[in-house]
Amino acid sequence: MMFEASRAKALNQLNNFIDNGLAEYSKLRNFDFGPEKRNNISCLSPYITHGIINEKEVIQKALSKFSFSKNEKFIQEVLWRTYWKGWLELRPNVWTDYLIELNQIKNEFQNNKNYLSAIEGKTDIECFNEWVKELKENNYLHNHTRMWFASIWIFTLELPWQLGAEFFMQNLYDGDAASNTLGWRWVAGIQTQGKHYLASEWNIKKFTNNRFQNIKLNENAPPKISEKSYQIIKQDFTNPQNIEEKNLLIFDNNLSFEITDFKEKNFKKIYLVSNKNENRSIKLSEKLVKFKSQLIEDQGQRLKNQSIDFQLIDISEVTNIENCYGLYPTVGENLDFLNSNNLKVDYLYRSLDQLAWQYCNKGFFNFKNYIPKIVSTFN
Repeated sequence: MMFEASRAKALNQLNNFIDNGLAEYSKLRNFDFGPEKRNNISCLSPYITHGIINEKEVIQKALSKFSFSKNEKFIQEVLWRTYWKGWLELRPNVWTDYLIELNQIKNEFQNNKNYLSAIEGKTDIECFNEWVKELKENNYLHNHTRMWFASIWIFTLELPWQLGAEFFMQNLYDGDAASNTLGWRWVAGIQTQGKHYLASEWNIKKFTNNRFQNIKLNENAPPKISEKSYQIIKQDFTNPQNIEEKNLLIFDNNLSFEITDFKEKNFKKIYLVSNKNENRSIKLSEKLVKFKSQLIEDQGQRLKNQSIDFQLIDISEVTNIENCYGLYPTVGENLDFLNSNNLKVDYLYRSLDQLAWQYCNKGFFNFKNYIPKIVSTFN
């Protein structure tokens, strides 16, 4: 399984899935048949995460093939990431606290044998070891497998969820602060207090088509407990009424300027901003850094083809740029750097996020009720 770093490849993947995989998606989506057989899922998340393609065009493409009712499960899964981002935007301290906890735990576990065995794929659990190998080689895991992986990490190997979330962020092509952090919290039982996810042998066997046998897990572990609770912090996601002719910063979550809400606006110069490991709390694998760099370069090539003036810069160089807007990078490492340096950037928000994030004040089942309304605006 290969993820080529280009919008052209992303569109090919989208079209191929719509034509060949969408019809059976709801029926087959929970099966992990192995990294060589992924035609039952879209494999679009690495591209959506970086904005190479966006949720709107993915959903529109699906609706051009089948009705909303036939596409409902797929549309819900596409918008899960939008929901997680909105949930975290309203409670940004969850991300801040996670990084603090991670920093404290890392020192304690840096020489822990169980932890080292886990990240090296040398545990007594065959399927887990295979998934570690797959994660490092392909920088991707099936969504159902991510749940099993996290559950085994937390409840069978008895390792801190914070370290598992870091391991995913270091390697996943589609890792982002919201979906990754909140997903691990959910498995642990602290995202929805008292409700955790326990992997079971029968479930893994069934949905891997019996690829693994003799899976010994702790299937009776209680959920993790957290005394912290987070109140919603009111945020303003409105855009300026009149967007002036300023410079524009584009980060690695919005790498398709030609399909943004702001493509018709006049900007002095566009800066494509990369964020190498020097400025990150969670150090990424070399393959992930390279993937992000190639995606940024691909955006640059498309801007060049349109005769749009741009420059590739490191995030540390943003401090030298004045009078600029920024396509909003969302809660995470990029925003952390800007805030820690007290940089004054006027953010521009996607219309989808402005609409959807207001419904992220509660759980996903509440958010799900608004999906038809959200989708109706796409036309």
